[in-house]
Amino acid sequence: MPGRTILITGASRGIGLASANRLSSKGHTVIGISRKTPQGFPGKFYEADLCDQESTAQVLAEITSTHEIDSVVNNAGLTTSKSIEEADLLEFEKIIAINLRAAMQTVQACLPAMKRHRGGRVINVSSRAALGMAGRSAYSAAKSGVIGFTRTWALELGQYGVNVNAIAPGPIATELYLQNNPMSSEEKSALLQKIPLKRLGSPEDIAGTVEFLLSEDSGFMTGQVLYVCGGLSIGAYPL
Repeated sequence: MPGRTILITGASRGIGLASANRLSSKGHTVIGISRKTPQGFPGKFYEADLCDQESTAQVLAEITSTHEIDSVVNNAGLTTSKSIEEADLLEFEKIIAINLRAAMQTVQACLPAMKRHRGGRVINVSSRAALGMAGRSAYSAAKSGVIGFTRTWALELGQYGVNVNAIAPGPIATELYLQNNPMSSEEKSALLQKIPLKRLGSPEDIAGTVEFLLSEDSGFMTGQVLYVCGGLSIGAYPL
């Protein structure tokens, strides 16, 4: 496929960094946003706190004045492990800000260039938690909203040749996942028994799906959600 200019949010580690490395190796230009610049990022990197609306607006204005973005990977996310009884409203607002408001701001900023290119791509990273998950009140709400964005934007932007799809990862062994899901060896073994493929996913598993959704092979696909979860969502997702 022709080389794209791809903006990836939350690109300093985990899924975002793995996607940047993979896409760069395939000849694409990658641009990253996160709070801290990682070592060895394979492209231009901008530091911003995506929880802050003004900081997000400033960095997006700088990026779009310099780069002709034709694809966006909305990967930045934040979660906690709290039940509805424990949930903190300030924390809730922060989770909504980074998972939803920043995603909307990013697409709005990049959309003029994507419309010019006709053939743009938006990939929103949701989560299997959107189907419901104990201890994830704020996060499941936010990631359900990401799916709502995906379906609505697909309807609105198809006329401009912009495809919009979502990836809903299951348990991926990122730093964030391991931090929010401390497990004993027995607990990990019990989780693996629930996963048909009997392993946790890797950031590279999701990077491969990102590459597919950016390719011409997905050109007639929009408004869809791909559950990349080792089969864990089977039985929870209606046909």
